[in-house]
This record gives sequence, structure tokens and C-alpha cells, in this order.
Amino acid sequence: MIDVDGRDRAILTALQKDGRLSNLDLAAAVGLSPSACLRRVKALEDCGLIAGYAMLLDPKTAGLAGNAFVSISLDQQGRQALDRFEAAVGGIPEVIACYLIAGQADYLLQVAYRDSADFERIHSEILTQLPGVVRVQSTLALRTVKRTTALPI
Repeated sequence: MIDVDGRDRAILTALQKDGRLSNLDLAAAVGLSPSACLRRVKALEDCGLIAGYAMLLDPKTAGLAGNAFVSISLDQQGRQALDRFEAAVGGIPEVIACYLIAGQADYLLQVAYRDSADFERIHSEILTQLPGVVRVQSTLALRTVKRTTALPI
């Protein structure tokens, strides 16, 4: 945990809302001079709290209206089995998030897909063929109620 003050929190909140803010606009929004604001942003980047900047696409406009959460169980849970699975899943563009979890399954994946035929292809040709997979259980999202990348600061 990095020690941040109120100004740092204001900077982080503003940048999470709009990562394209110019330093001049950011400084005005948080009540700092541009040079002081730039120093704080640089310090937040250097300590790793600001991990990077990204552009967000609208899934529907990108042709990926489907969103599935897929639980994966492996035949083994040793380090080598986990490493093989993680290396393989890292190369699948349709998998937009992958978490090692505790519980009945070993991994929880978030998968973006175009339509039901596309999801069937991903399921049968990709997910079930990953190393060590013995069970795949999918839950399809009907509607996105909340989607954010912002962390509570």
C-alpha cells in the first residue's frame, strides 16, 4: 500500500475518469500548479500505483456483444500444470480476464464473443483443449449492469 494524500487521491480519481486529461486540465481540476501536478503524477507512476493508461472499447460496437464467465477445473494443481494452463490462456484473445481462484474450480475466465456460434467455437475448439482441463462450466451474462476499471481510492 502506497501512502497517498488528498491531492494524490484527487489526481487518481480524475485520471481514472479520463486518462486523456492534459496535465494543464488535471492541475486545474485538483488545484495544483502544472509543474507540481506533473511531479505528483510522475511519482505515482514511478512507485507503480499508476500502472499504465488504456483505451476502452465498447464491446457491442466492436462486434463482441456476448460476455461469458467460464469456470475451469484442471486435472492437477501443481505449479507446472498451472504454468502450462496460464501460458496457453495468455495467448487467447477472446479471454479478456483470467483469475486463479479458490473454490470448486481452479480458474475463472471472462470471455468476449460475437454470438452463440462464436461462443460454441471458443468452448469446443479452444477452452476444452487447454492443457489439463477436465471441466468447463459457463455462465452467460444477459446484460451488463456495471462495468468499471476505476478502483476506490
